[in-house]
Amino acid sequence: MTHPILTMENLSVGFGRQANIEQVTHQVSLSICKGETLALVGESGSGKSVTANSILKLLPKGSAHYLEGKITFDDIDILQCSERQLRGIRGGRIGMIFQEPMVSLNPLHKIGKQLVETLSIHRGVRQSKAETIAIEWLEKVGIRHPSVKINAYPHELSGGERQRVMIAMALINEPELLIADEPTTALDVSVQAQILDLLKQLQQELGMAMLFITHDLSIVRRIADRVAVMQEGHLVEVGECQQVFQSPNHAYTQLLINSDPRGTPVVVREPSEPILDVEQLRVWFPITGGVFKRVVSHIKAVTDMQISLSRGQSIGLVGESGSGKSTTGMAILKLVNSEGSIRYQGNELQGLDRKAMLPYRRRMQVVFQDPFSALNPRMSVAQVIGEGLRVHEQLSDEEIDEMIVKVMREVDLDPDSRHRYPNEFSGGQRQRIAIARALILKPEFILLDEPTSSLDRTVQAQVLDLLKSLQQKYGLSYLFISHDLNVVKSLCHYTIVLKQGEIVEQGETKGLFTDPRHPYTKELVTLSSL
Repeated sequence: MTHPILTMENLSVGFGRQANIEQVTHQVSLSICKGETLALVGESGSGKSVTANSILKLLPKGSAHYLEGKITFDDIDILQCSERQLRGIRGGRIGMIFQEPMVSLNPLHKIGKQLVETLSIHRGVRQSKAETIAIEWLEKVGIRHPSVKINAYPHELSGGERQRVMIAMALINEPELLIADEPTTALDVSVQAQILDLLKQLQQELGMAMLFITHDLSIVRRIADRVAVMQEGHLVEVGECQQVFQSPNHAYTQLLINSDPRGTPVVVREPSEPILDVEQLRVWFPITGGVFKRVVSHIKAVTDMQISLSRGQSIGLVGESGSGKSTTGMAILKLVNSEGSIRYQGNELQGLDRKAMLPYRRRMQVVFQDPFSALNPRMSVAQVIGEGLRVHEQLSDEEIDEMIVKVMREVDLDPDSRHRYPNEFSGGQRQRIAIARALILKPEFILLDEPTSSLDRTVQAQVLDLLKSLQQKYGLSYLFISHDLNVVKSLCHYTIVLKQGEIVEQGETKGLFTDPRHPYTKELVTLSSL
């Protein structure tokens, strides 16, 4: 076995002030060799990201404490390094892909400037050459029209595109070690496969080591040489990938392996008139040019979308990033301008102004992909969940609090925690808060935009079970946007496959996944089964 490039010995980390430090990781020992991929897996709150961030001392100063242990990178004692030494290692010799790209990318600078800056700092590359390298890397990670997108701001890119920019930024300096914290969470299976293949290819070219943090065990099977499993801050199992999956030693490892989405959609009570009818929906964004800013072309985000959703039914919208899934959802909720017909319970929504839409707002709710961004950090959980009631109902504070307590129990949250803030909850708990916020208004239709993609498998299974039980209890209709076909198979009765804003195939979920006709659908089904 080659000499490890990184060694972690008995690392224990705690948070808090000196008088009251809570230990969160306990004597974690790991090693990674040159060219090797070590996957670090476990539930939210297990200590994966704390362990990874410790390698570059990225934990918050003042509140984070390295209680014991040692981290050695290429014979350098990381915990004893000065800030100046660390600056030379961070982003240069050790690259890092963070989980949430919108937080990691500077919203005030174009992505090109951010890529050029990292090349300039670590390799001293001149501006013109750096721009060429940046465009090459954007193309490598699958960004369409890289020479155009290099001039875009982060908010102008889709979630998947932002994640790819983060990957390009981490790899552009060709690091010796890459720390990848959930790098493919926001990506559909086809782009995910491209990124994983790219990472493996770069590993072979550069001899790069990789610490890969993920909750998706199908990725671990594909990319990892060894697996380390964490539970509640403890390392409970480490071993060769094949051995761990075939004969896990620890009960928790077995639980993770058995937590893949399973089950079938809830039985629809009886055929009914569509609650939502969408016909010829089109969302085209104008591109202006010239001195007078005339419209010279259009970005065709969605073209001729058709959806018919019945009460108690779930329809899945699947496709790669930028295929128009989320844009379709936002158009149906009238959060972006569109053409075509959107009928809700027989009533045409197109043409309605803000005031006329208000009665429909409470009946049509949404749960977003990233609950951390969707929940106001300055509001308590009670304020977040009860916000819609204060807009749509004339109720006393006591009545509102009573309804908040009731809905929190329905989504398996402790009502006594309602006066805490979103940052005090795990990812799975925050998603339950988002579901409670939607549910409290007693809607008939909920748009679910990637509601489980950022969750680990065990929590994902719990949230899917919750969504099914709520659907069965209240006859809810779901439009479920996802890139995870296994999740869609578990929840959705009917599936629509989108590519570049157009429907390429649709049908009953079971039949569509069993016998796909379109080459793109076949590709998605094949990749999801790996």
